[in-house]
Amino acid sequence: MQKRSRATRVTAVLAAALAGGLTARAAAAGGPGDATPQAGLKWTDAGVPGVSTAQVQGDMAKGASHFYLRYAAGFAAPKHHHSPDHYATTVSGTLVLVVGGREQRLLPGSYFAFTNKAVHAARCEGAQDCVMFIDARGPWDVVVEK
Repeated sequence: MQKRSRATRVTAVLAAALAGGLTARAAAAGGPGDATPQAGLKWTDAGVPGVSTAQVQGDMAKGASHFYLRYAAGFAAPKHHHSPDHYATTVSGTLVLVVGGREQRLLPGSYFAFTNKAVHAARCEGAQDCVMFIDARGPWDVVVEK
């Protein structure tokens, strides 16, 4: 019998924990997996001109959720924050985030995270709409800074 390295054991434990978490999430979603084809997205107006959402899991108003957020080309959001921590990936367009006075251009495939009600501004630069995939850890809101 060969000795396994500590790194191999840690990797095995992490893999088992991740698999258990995914199994629990799949069960909570109502089945062994969950998929929403792009054609199946149901976009709804978010109540702000130029902003829409397509919810794919959970309930944005009540708790943790996964959804797409779309800014129309040219849309600009003033400084604001969100109550829940959230993690996002830019899917399309050029999203410009401004945090602490510093601009960051995020092309498709870029990742960002805002925790602890981080204040930021955002805009969709160029001729293409900006779409982001959001993993929100609580009820979604937008709180405009004064």
